[in-house]
Amino acid sequence: MNAPTQVPTDRVRVAGGADLADPAFWRLPRPERLSAFTRLRELDAPVRFVPRTGPRAPFYALVKHADVRAASRQPHAFASAPGVTTPEPAPWAKAVFGNSMVNIDGAEHAGLRRTISRAFTPRLLAAAEANIDAVARRLVDETITEGPGDFMRSAASRMPFEVICDLMGIPACHRAGIAARIDHASEYVGVQRRGRARLRVPGRGLRSLARMQLEMAGIARERRRVPADDVISALVSADVDGRALSSRELGAFFSLLLVAGVETTRNAIAHGLVLLTAHPGQRALLESDFDRYADGAVDEIVRHSTPIIQFRRTVTAECALGGHTFLPGEKVVLLYASANRDASVFDDPDAFDITRSPNPHLGYGGGGPHHCLGAHLAKLEMKALFREMLTRLGGVRASGEPGLVDSNFDNRVGSLPFAFGTSHPNGPS
Repeated sequence: MNAPTQVPTDRVRVAGGADLADPAFWRLPRPERLSAFTRLRELDAPVRFVPRTGPRAPFYALVKHADVRAASRQPHAFASAPGVTTPEPAPWAKAVFGNSMVNIDGAEHAGLRRTISRAFTPRLLAAAEANIDAVARRLVDETITEGPGDFMRSAASRMPFEVICDLMGIPACHRAGIAARIDHASEYVGVQRRGRARLRVPGRGLRSLARMQLEMAGIARERRRVPADDVISALVSADVDGRALSSRELGAFFSLLLVAGVETTRNAIAHGLVLLTAHPGQRALLESDFDRYADGAVDEIVRHSTPIIQFRRTVTAECALGGHTFLPGEKVVLLYASANRDASVFDDPDAFDITRSPNPHLGYGGGGPHHCLGAHLAKLEMKALFREMLTRLGGVRASGEPGLVDSNFDNRVGSLPFAFGTSHPNGPS
């Protein structure tokens, strides 16, 4: 067997000491990371980074809005397979759990996405929109009763979880267990400041995912026997190009919807409360005419916080982009967190401005076949919850700094103290 080719480290160009392949970079304060992205965007071509430890391959960082958007819309050259995360899913994990739709390209991806889209019928979506408002009202009712505490537990995490469970038709008796497994699957993908520091990367917590998929398979079998008016029933009776979806395909989609749908939306909601607390003028503007400014506020929260920091692509065809010619087999990373602060696209990109227009942020992906399937649902959830909170929880605000989880994958909030009902300062205390 031939020895693996060693990539010379002197071929790595690093701007101002920022090494995106070094786990220590992702433990830096967020402003320092954003500053490093700014320096990288000033270069004439993407920088190639070489991990110094482990089996991970070198990668080019796409940091400019135009480059991230262009790569997203050229799946023939920048493929999601074999995986969009770091590390890439192991072949055995795909065999056991099924391959997530985010890691599939071409006709297979198009067919699966088309079938899933058809399961979200107009009737189901209309019912979901009404239910979103009802869930937001109930959560605020409970918040008023229980009082302040951790915003993540009180509302931010529960809002997307309850909505998705209702839409899918997950019985109430299964929800506590599934929520615990989602938390457990996420717990082991972060940098823990106590004990041995571990960088938050997706792909761990597989035991929890396995148990969740077994539970979901049982619900799917029941829906095949007795269908209901929910997404699970629609999916178990759907087909892709004439064949039924396998249990692994169903399980992989359920995991994607529950984990990705809950994580990204809960983080956006939490960052939204922090931003509205820290920018009282923007908050006052939103409260002055919620219907007028709500869509802009949601888009600006997503742009400013960028819940998903990056996804990876594998080059499958020679392609020139951003001043560099990429060759088949090379890896690139689409850094949405950098693209959403690109001053060539966004005036005063570090400012939080709910009236920003246009706002072509890449918080839901850069377009193309992998644009976020749940973007519309996430926006509705955020608007419904903020409407209820701002209307009924007088003075609701972040009462302390958010407990951020260091990550090279998502902008995750672990905890967030909040308060309401009294006068409040101009920002978190």
